[in-house]
Amino acid sequence: MRWVIWLVILFVVAALAAGTLGNNDGIVSIYWAPWRVDLSLNLFLLGIVVTGALSYVAVGTLNRLIGLPERARAWRLQRRERAAQTALREAIGLLYAGRYSRAHKAAQRALEIQALTPELTADGEFATLAHLLAASSLHRLQDRARRDEQLGNALTALGPKAAHLPVAEGARLLAAEWAIDDREAGRALEQLAQLPAGVARRTQALRLRLQAARLARQPLEALRTARLLAKHQGIAPVAAHGILRSLAIEVLDTARDADQLRRIWAQLDAADRRDPVVTARAASRSAELDCIPDGRGWLRPHWTELSKLGERERAAVLKAFIDVLPGLPVDWLPLLEESVSAQPGDMPLAHAVGRAMAERQLWGRARRLLEGVAQSASAEAAQRQDAWRWLGRIADREGDEAQAQRCYREAAQII
Repeated sequence: MRWVIWLVILFVVAALAAGTLGNNDGIVSIYWAPWRVDLSLNLFLLGIVVTGALSYVAVGTLNRLIGLPERARAWRLQRRERAAQTALREAIGLLYAGRYSRAHKAAQRALEIQALTPELTADGEFATLAHLLAASSLHRLQDRARRDEQLGNALTALGPKAAHLPVAEGARLLAAEWAIDDREAGRALEQLAQLPAGVARRTQALRLRLQAARLARQPLEALRTARLLAKHQGIAPVAAHGILRSLAIEVLDTARDADQLRRIWAQLDAADRRDPVVTARAASRSAELDCIPDGRGWLRPHWTELSKLGERERAAVLKAFIDVLPGLPVDWLPLLEESVSAQPGDMPLAHAVGRAMAERQLWGRARRLLEGVAQSASAEAAQRQDAWRWLGRIADREGDEAQAQRCYREAAQII
């Protein structure tokens, strides 16, 4: 089909040429004293076209000859640039393949090619990437001295004005990650502090900050970072709940006196204060630091919703409640009675309320609850043992030595 089209075009051109050039009546006379040349108009036009074509070819050939050295230089530059790019891609592939020594050599080869080519030395991003690949390979080889040297070269290759470039941000993140691997939390936090504000809020930066804060034993900073990371969905919801809970407990464990514990509790997020396990730990710490009324106040909202809590949360709240029993005020008694009436078969609850009644010296009510726990097969061994011991103390206070001895023997037999 193509040949048919070309043939039609050729016929059209031939017909136009015949119609246009068939009449050759025009004459062109050229005078150059003492000569005169007469040419037909068609021949003159054809000569102009041929002369123009020959002139164009001659000028183009001359330009190519003159520009031959520049083209040769550009060709050599292109070859070196391709060789450098090939070495860089080879280093990336070898690094991912786990061949770290060869990856380091390939990155060094790319840097050598760049150093031998003056036109490529101004490409700071290329040099930074090559240095980072070499440093990554050396990090895997645990050659920290040479790794830090390559990292320093990568950070200086771009210059101070290029800190906003992605490759510079990546270098800082890699430096922080390697510092965490070296267990140097201070250096990791220093590298993260040099990131721009927008980069510091990225998921990877937050994960590194969380690891560095935990490594530096800064649980409050780690808790804030973990909450921000969970907000950005950088942690799975189930894992985030466990991490936030453990970090909040670590923060509470850093308190050394009652005032510090109160300040830490105020600094916690509202979601942390609503966590029964965290609140239970805070209440237990209040018992250790002699600020029991504060702990009871923190624990009371969870006690009112005890039936809605899970097994682990209930156990933590009940244990913490026993820790803050000393000095229990009388306004707790209606709440305790209501809880026992609502859940009569709950042995851990009966144990905690029985201890509370004993604290308030309501011996009859305490004895009935603790006897039910001591004789229950569903109660835990530690709870039954503690119940027998308290029954023995109640018998001692009432002067019933035989009953007290029996209770203590029952407690001793529980392993």
